[in-house]
Amino acid sequence: MALPDAPERRECTIKDRDLLLAMHEQRAARVVDLVALAEIDVAERFHDEVGQELDLRLWGYLFLLETDDDAGRFAADGARMLTPDGARDVVPQLDVDGLVAAAFDDRAGYVTPDLVVQGYARHAAERGAHIEQSCAATRVLAAGGRVTGVETAHGTIATERVILAAGVWSSDLFDLPLERERRHMFFTEDAPAFPAELPLTIDFATGFYFHREGAALALGGREQTLEELAPIAARRLPALEELGIRSTWWGYYEMSPDHNALIGAARDPEGLFYATGFSGHGFQQGPVVGEHLAQLALGLEPTFDLSQFAAERFALGATRREQNVI
Repeated sequence: MALPDAPERRECTIKDRDLLLAMHEQRAARVVDLVALAEIDVAERFHDEVGQELDLRLWGYLFLLETDDDAGRFAADGARMLTPDGARDVVPQLDVDGLVAAAFDDRAGYVTPDLVVQGYARHAAERGAHIEQSCAATRVLAAGGRVTGVETAHGTIATERVILAAGVWSSDLFDLPLERERRHMFFTEDAPAFPAELPLTIDFATGFYFHREGAALALGGREQTLEELAPIAARRLPALEELGIRSTWWGYYEMSPDHNALIGAARDPEGLFYATGFSGHGFQQGPVVGEHLAQLALGLEPTFDLSQFAAERFALGATRREQNVI
């Protein structure tokens, strides 16, 4: 993604409390759909613009729906609707008992986050950005209502602008309404019987999901242990009972009160720009949101109007709860 043109060169320092992408992974309005579509365009142009090859797999998203209300909402959003048997044609191993419909987006897909993060990091470093890993920011400094610097584990940086995108730790540095929620992922043994181009499949009522991870499957849900997840997963995908689990890891979702992102420019102190609270959608929306923050920080006209995601919406009562959290 091309960075916005600026009237003059600025020095840029990127601080990360751990290593880049160390466990950092993870439709309040129509604008979110537009951002998601823009992200696909970013991924398809990534090699030409950033110089990093991606393993982009546009194999689709398949939502499994158990209620007429959910099916009606997806249909109203323009999704391609399938019957339960149609969903099983896409993923033959599904148990479709209890489903009323499925929604399939064949334009969607997934990609390895590390390749994207490292591509952006190299691209930024080649253009003069200084990247310091394993260096936590501990305080945003301000005086007279304006940002004056950042205090870090390795010293203080004087600056008039700070872009805060520290995930669950963002609220340690600025007053933002965030809660931490653990999410676990599990990785199976090789699964050759499943389709090679397996869509990200989501059991919408339970939050259980699975997709290809190399020759194996990655799966997860809202449950905190494999023992809790297993009966939910096996109900929808009985073939999992024949697959062993090779490994697992967990990380945090940073949850906002309405499960939509917090994006904007702080009123006090001026010069602080934030993006967090993505509630599981951060990687999907990250590149476009990153460009948006760069435009705000440089005083440029933003490509997208994301003002509805400002943290002030909660005080104004201007919220709309995101339903698609997995």
